[in-house]
Amino acid sequence: MRILLTGAAGFIGSHLTEHLLTIGHTVIGLDNFDNQYDPGRKQINLRLFKEHTNFGFVQGDVRDQALLTDILRQYTCDTVVHLAARTGVRDSVREPALCIDVNVNGTLSLLEAMRKTNVRRLVMASSSSVYGNSSFVPFREDDEANRPLSPYAMSKRSAELLAHTYHHLHGFDVACLRFFTVYGPRQRPEMAISRFTEKMYGGQPITIYGDGSTSRNYTYIYDTVMGISQAINHLNGFDLLNIGGVASVNLRDLVSLIEQAVGKKAVIDWQPNQPGDVTLTSADLHRASNRIGYLPSIHIEEGINRFVRWYRQSVLCL
Repeated sequence: MRILLTGAAGFIGSHLTEHLLTIGHTVIGLDNFDNQYDPGRKQINLRLFKEHTNFGFVQGDVRDQALLTDILRQYTCDTVVHLAARTGVRDSVREPALCIDVNVNGTLSLLEAMRKTNVRRLVMASSSSVYGNSSFVPFREDDEANRPLSPYAMSKRSAELLAHTYHHLHGFDVACLRFFTVYGPRQRPEMAISRFTEKMYGGQPITIYGDGSTSRNYTYIYDTVMGISQAINHLNGFDLLNIGGVASVNLRDLVSLIEQAVGKKAVIDWQPNQPGDVTLTSADLHRASNRIGYLPSIHIEEGINRFVRWYRQSVLCL
């Protein structure tokens, strides 16, 4: 396949690019190196495969419909994986207009470019945040998901609805993958596991919002990449699929696991709950298992140890 991958230099995008190149696909990466976090981190990610013979890269913004149209035509792509986004619940509360512009208008721009170039295969990143504080646990894809708690969650649900419209009107095959808190090497620095690890090694306090009882379904990056790859191979019609980890874990237990892996006790700065945060994420994976064969394999204990080992070798040694 010849795949246009938006957000190719980011955390998930760089891991996915490596995998797709390894199994023989051609990848055309797009990234705009925005300033949500240090763009230098993405430049480092890109070096891992920039010289690969089956990789091409274009620096640009997913909202640039003319550019996307040119890329799809020039490289004769047959499939698109859309990961580019303005990420983060709390950032979206601070900057809602930017979040909605990138995530909704950017997705619309991509869908229009695909329509114009007759590319009809799309796998796109959504988020477990679309479920809000759902009363149905574990979260199932047939939940209405109509009560988002943040602009980010709203933007991701809106992007799903846009994709369904293009499936209905133009025959697109679409898989919207609802990711559940992805972690692992090269994770974005503002995310909890990365931030806690950095603070613990530096002897600085970690900030916990609420009483530590919130719970998340953490998904190791390997499992997420396998889910995306399987979705590419099984694209047919329109689907919403949870791509989650083995089990949910509460925040106190997560901190304890990081403490054990780092070998230091955390100093905790307790703060009130933040607007937009949900109390629980929990993934029902039956549909993803039945439709694309998705089954996560990395338990949180192993995943945390792998992440901390990478951090020690790749970040502390710089």
